[in-house]
Amino acid sequence: MQRLYDFLRRHPTGVDSFWAVILLGFSGLWLVEDTLLGSAERPAAVFVALALCTVIALRRRAPEKMLVLAAAMGVVQLVTDVQVNPADFAMLVIIYTNAANGARWASRFALVGGLAAPTIANTRWSSDYSSGFENVVATVFMTVPFALAWVLGDSLRTRRAYYAQLEERAARLEKEREAQAKVAVAAERARIARELHDVVAHNVSVMVVQADGAAYVLDTAPDQARQALETISGTGRQALAEMRRLLGVLRTGEPGESGDYVPQPDVGQLDDLIEQVRGAGLPVDFRVEGRPRPLPSGVELTAYRIVQEALTNTRKHGGPDVGATVRLMYGDAELDLLVEDDGRGAQHELYEDGGADGLGQGLIGMRERVGMVGGRLDAGPRPGGGFRISAVLPLKAAG
Repeated sequence: MQRLYDFLRRHPTGVDSFWAVILLGFSGLWLVEDTLLGSAERPAAVFVALALCTVIALRRRAPEKMLVLAAAMGVVQLVTDVQVNPADFAMLVIIYTNAANGARWASRFALVGGLAAPTIANTRWSSDYSSGFENVVATVFMTVPFALAWVLGDSLRTRRAYYAQLEERAARLEKEREAQAKVAVAAERARIARELHDVVAHNVSVMVVQADGAAYVLDTAPDQARQALETISGTGRQALAEMRRLLGVLRTGEPGESGDYVPQPDVGQLDDLIEQVRGAGLPVDFRVEGRPRPLPSGVELTAYRIVQEALTNTRKHGGPDVGATVRLMYGDAELDLLVEDDGRGAQHELYEDGGADGLGQGLIGMRERVGMVGGRLDAGPRPGGGFRISAVLPLKAAG
């Protein structure tokens, strides 16, 4: 049954031609009957019947042209005195077709013509045996089918337009969802890149410095070499722990869903970070001003990562005999963070325009982190030499 239905949908003209043949058969019976009674204008009636059956056959292929042809046949009937016959059923069909599928002008023309046709027909072929009231009632009853045909066709057009609008809206929403998903993926990639950079760059930097120091004093000061190797070992374990935490978050989707992973670092762990950096040979003066209190988790992580990245950059770019200062200041509505060093400073490209690939990704990550919590970041060389990073992180989310 479904195959038959699909076949009929693929061949609408064939289906309409079938019904045109059926209508032509009924019209032929009418022609035979009226010929026997001697009341038909036979040549004109045959022409009108054939034309109206053609209207049925081609109604979906050329609805506007077939509407004009049907109207013309109506005029021919009036002129040649071919009375209402079965072929006139084509007028109902073409009115419905144009209301559903035709151009707007054709739909309006079909409505006007359909409402006027019964009145014109009753006026042209009025019955001498009927009163004026009976003619009016007959005209009204004949008008109703034409009006219903147009209403049904227009309703189908409206419903199709509504479904098309729904499909368009669904397609637009789907595109928007895809765009949002791409944005979310890009943001997640950036977050992962920041975390990996902060974890790997800092800890590997410490390990490299300690390894170089151990190699330098291996023969002359074995105890210092052993201490450096212990620092490398501890730093490596810490890096692995943070990597496991990061991978655990990626696997489970939310921090803390698995007890096997350490929590995200916060400002409470800055003391350990400073001690680790001092152990790697970088003197750091660390001070906390104001009243320490719990902060939003995003602010905690951002502050820790800024200090970590800033001290890593100091070790990499500050040169020999460099020292650093870290200030953490708690305000009423914001957390001020200041990291300075007295080294030779970083290259101009590291802070101007965010840096190039491999040379400024840490500062780019800082700006992204600070922007995510609604803060401000200022990074650049100090007037007296060295490098300075200042961040202001709002605490409104702390409630």
